[in-house]
Amino acid sequence: MTRQEIIAKLPYSSPFLFVDELIEVSETTSRGCYTFKEEAFFYKGHFKNKPVTPGVILTEVMAQIGVVCMGVYLLREELTVSNEIAIALTSSQIDLFLPVFPNEKVTVVSEKQYFRFNKLKCNVQLFNEKEELVCRGTISGMIANEK
Repeated sequence: MTRQEIIAKLPYSSPFLFVDELIEVSETTSRGCYTFKEEAFFYKGHFKNKPVTPGVILTEVMAQIGVVCMGVYLLREELTVSNEIAIALTSSQIDLFLPVFPNEKVTVVSEKQYFRFNKLKCNVQLFNEKEELVCRGTISGMIANEK
């Protein structure tokens, strides 16, 4: 399965797809990028006259690239062209350090802690273009072939 095929398998679409590029994915790691568009729906009113990317959106970017993309890769033998995947976030613990503004590109780096019984737990970090750590944490989720 190619990196583009993995992105195509994600159960998201615009405006809630937060993966522009999947740089690397393996049995133990994933790395990808996303650029926040200035016109994104969540910037309206967050905050007045100074838009900042909400922490929940940063967490979602980390989950999509760091957990779901890796999960699709890990289940690649079970997934076929017609299969949809079902996912559920089971837990997250994220520490936020720096803000992310419109038009910023971020990179997510993820390392698998474990994958058992279709539950994937990863240590995930998000960096800005200056390679500064924006946030980090642990995200777990269930991923399965929807039948």
